[in-house]
Amino acid sequence: MTDPSTTVLEHLTVVLDPSRRDDERSRRLATTVAHVPTMSGDVVAALAWAAEVGRSTPAPGTGRTLELWELLASTAAADVGVARVLEPHLDALAILAQVPDEVKLPSIAVDETSTWGVFAAEGPGVRLEAQESRDGWRLTGVKPWCSLAATLSHALVTAWTGDGRRLFAVDLRAPGVRPDDGPWVARGFAEIVSAPVRFDGAAAVPVGGPGWYLDRPGFAWGGIGVAACWWGGAVGLARELYAATARREPDQIMLAHLGAIDIALTSARTTLVEASRVVDGTDAEVAPGVLARRARGAVARAVEETVQRCSHALGPGPMTADEAYARRLADLQLYVRQHHAECDDASLGRDLVARGVAPW
Repeated sequence: MTDPSTTVLEHLTVVLDPSRRDDERSRRLATTVAHVPTMSGDVVAALAWAAEVGRSTPAPGTGRTLELWELLASTAAADVGVARVLEPHLDALAILAQVPDEVKLPSIAVDETSTWGVFAAEGPGVRLEAQESRDGWRLTGVKPWCSLAATLSHALVTAWTGDGRRLFAVDLRAPGVRPDDGPWVARGFAEIVSAPVRFDGAAAVPVGGPGWYLDRPGFAWGGIGVAACWWGGAVGLARELYAATARREPDQIMLAHLGAIDIALTSARTTLVEASRVVDGTDAEVAPGVLARRARGAVARAVEETVQRCSHALGPGPMTADEAYARRLADLQLYVRQHHAECDDASLGRDLVARGVAPW
């Protein structure tokens, strides 16, 4: 039996070929990934697939974190857009599972077909506020960057209260919820519109207490799950470069790019595997925020290097004549911008100094 940690993150290039793997977990994951839909304008199909997959996917921190991140990475290796749909749905389910006290959603109809988003971004000039009344909590204001709000059934949304920010569950099809249809001019994730949602006294159910959403370790763990998607998307690009070596005799420049990409992605893969062990408590304790920023930074660098080197090695041809490649490239470049580059580096450095922790 193969070591259970030696699966997709360590052999992603062969996971879709179950005959070359001998452990049940890899075969099960390969079967799941084999049914990943393509993001070719059919967002509804991707959401339905995500809802189905979410019924059996583990949450981070439950001893099977690597399995979760393997699923996210493998999905992104198949289709970055579908991973962008899957990740927030799984994150929302994990958040609901992490609430200390039992969460009941009496005013929101939820079933196994429900699809979830997580809307926690803030933006200049807009603000979403929550107020408690006799008939429960109500949301009023504007929430920016709400991906697929017009298509999802439900969302977890942060809003401001007198005690600070708090998380709420919302039925996106209920009265008082109005998703905007733009502006959204992105070339990447063209179908995954991320636009403001306007709330006008919309009913909401609190999930956790004030500050709980941001303070829990799961917030950092979810951020690493996003990085696993970035990494899987970059592996998909690297596969294209590797395939090109079979179509024509590679020169030294192409081989150098391929070798450098292998080093970058292998290093990032190792970071994700080690992070999963920390999350599951099998390694020395590391502050969740430090762990997340280290992992996301390492993966983001590997992704950016992969994008640049594939573009240098392959030239404009696949960008202009290969629909799947061009879509993957555009999706991945937008997705990885969820990493805030030097701002996140500075945040990590500030945290290390404040904690008195050397970065090595």
